[in-house]
Amino acid sequence: MNKNRREFLKTGAAVSAFSLVGFPHIWSKNSSLAFAQGGEIKVGVLFSLTGTTAIIEESLNKATLMAIEEINASGGINGLKITPVIEDPASDPATFAEKARKLVLSDRCVSVFGSYTSASRKAVLPVFEKQENLFWYPTLYEGRECSKNVIYTGAVPNQQQDDFVPWLVEKFGKRWYLIGSNYIYPKEENNYCKKLLEGLGAEVIAEEYVPLGHSEFSSVINKFRSEKPNVIFSTVVGDSVVALHRQYRAAGLDPATMPMASLTTSENEVAAMGGDAAAGHFTSAPYFMVFDSPENQRFVEAYRSRWGGDKVTHFVSESAYFQVHLFKQAVAKLTAGDINPLTIREAVKGEEYKAPQGLVKVESENLHCWLRPKIGQCKPDGQFDILTQSADWLEPNPYSAYPNQKCTVEGLKQI
Repeated sequence: MNKNRREFLKTGAAVSAFSLVGFPHIWSKNSSLAFAQGGEIKVGVLFSLTGTTAIIEESLNKATLMAIEEINASGGINGLKITPVIEDPASDPATFAEKARKLVLSDRCVSVFGSYTSASRKAVLPVFEKQENLFWYPTLYEGRECSKNVIYTGAVPNQQQDDFVPWLVEKFGKRWYLIGSNYIYPKEENNYCKKLLEGLGAEVIAEEYVPLGHSEFSSVINKFRSEKPNVIFSTVVGDSVVALHRQYRAAGLDPATMPMASLTTSENEVAAMGGDAAAGHFTSAPYFMVFDSPENQRFVEAYRSRWGGDKVTHFVSESAYFQVHLFKQAVAKLTAGDINPLTIREAVKGEEYKAPQGLVKVESENLHCWLRPKIGQCKPDGQFDILTQSADWLEPNPYSAYPNQKCTVEGLKQI
């Protein structure tokens, strides 16, 4: 449960004092400069607006700016307006790091919202850890990270697979084909998937990876046809997933008997490939655009009103949106003079917010979010039928595939 305002003001003062002693290279150099000045709080917005990942990141930029606009329109945070400083890292990890340094050191942003890929998150992480600033990361990811300088609002493997894999085994069978893009995220997700399948007595008949940007899947499709897996577990991402789905459909394969099951295929990717190519296949995610809640109805209507009636929301744009509101709630507990990255981090621990997906919470131990897993089946119109959802929110375990490791407030521990 949330602590009261007085407790957090005391905590904020204590952390501020600790900051001056513990991090002189950051705080004492600029001790006369407050992060909240002139009635504003500056934050960085660091999503690619150009380059290969702009197709998804521009929607995260839009969701972030919309949340900031909503907060400012309602009076800001204790009368302080949020001022976004927008940078375009152009889908390049090195540029992400360069822009992050600018936002933290030159612009003196108290937090930065940004990044989609793990490569870009890894590129900026040293900046935030060295400078003791705070990075808000909205994307589902592979886990195996324990940082005191990142608030993780996307799903980790246990939050997408613990319900999904057993459900698929029960519905379709135990012979699985794992196909993914060739980088860390698919390999780590498949590592966890294999552990779950082993416990269910299921088997992996093939595990294959294709280069990022791969578009020729004829040999893969032929293997699907000859091996006849019960489930194709796909962690293919980006433009490649569009090609895979279209070629699957062109080959006449049937999702009723050999479905593709994904952790990454959202309404955004479906819009790119066309609903017919995605129809019948499955995705596990905390959020779908069709989810029936007053909060989601307001979110979808506001997003389309702001950015265009043809736009879709999805499970990364939703977390990009709600993490700004978590930021607001944390900062609202602090006096203007006590606002800094460390006090915000302490204030957000345990914070809850009624997001479009349902009630979410920041876990105090590891700074990841409790989320509400759902399983959806895509329809020809490009939307999903939500077939099941967890009875309650699910605790984040970023080391779920590594039971001897745990992320704690003290850091990564061997248990």
